[in-house]
Amino acid sequence: MDWGMKNRLAKLMPNGKCFFMPVDHGYFLGPTSKLEKPGETIKPLLPYVDALFMTRGVLRNCVEPENTKPIILRVSGGNSIIGDNLSNEEITTSIQEVLRLNAQAVGFSIYVGAKYEHQTLMNFSKLVNECQEYGIPVMGVTAVGKELEKRDARYLGLCSRIAAELGASVVKTYWCEDFDKVVEGCPVPVVIAGGPKCETEKEVFEFVHDGMQKGAVGINLGRNVWQHAHPVAMAAALQAIIHKDATVKEAQDIFDKSK
Repeated sequence: MDWGMKNRLAKLMPNGKCFFMPVDHGYFLGPTSKLEKPGETIKPLLPYVDALFMTRGVLRNCVEPENTKPIILRVSGGNSIIGDNLSNEEITTSIQEVLRLNAQAVGFSIYVGAKYEHQTLMNFSKLVNECQEYGIPVMGVTAVGKELEKRDARYLGLCSRIAAELGASVVKTYWCEDFDKVVEGCPVPVVIAGGPKCETEKEVFEFVHDGMQKGAVGINLGRNVWQHAHPVAMAAALQAIIHKDATVKEAQDIFDKSK
């Protein structure tokens, strides 16, 4: 691995751990609740996160270039929540654009088992090839579209391994029962996706803590933070689990005090 790639990954994952915050939902969901004005949503959470995951449009128009965090650029798209198939994605952003925006990494969704599986896997491989030329890490996102029942260890382990085999520097996937099997079968770092908003903050702390204990290097959580009634308290508690090895109880105490 070249120095540039190592340096970018070190900035994204200080001490080998990470709290990524995705605010890229609008690329297929439109103005998601609590994300109508992304810049305002992000601002109070910046002290707690290691990087932001977003599209170039939101980056250019909603994020100040000063005093921000490293950027992971969402570079897949071409679908919408009302379209026929969420897996029908292509590469949306050139490597030149990634460099112009000074992104530390890029993120791309693969849809294993979906109608456009081959298309997304081949485009992912093409993206890795281009990014390797410039030392840009690629995060493989194991997307499941609307089929939430796919979130088991066997399926997510398959998706994560394929992303790693095709050259991902890091893989974003969902927590599941037997999550250690997913991590053990993936030769690159794994970060936990958040998915739909949980009913309580304790549920979030429990699956994040379990995932970290089973080998994940961090999280990529959005809706369970910025859609919460107390987003800053959520961010503070999750940061403690990721970077301070806090237990679920300790995270709950931090949340209760912070809110």
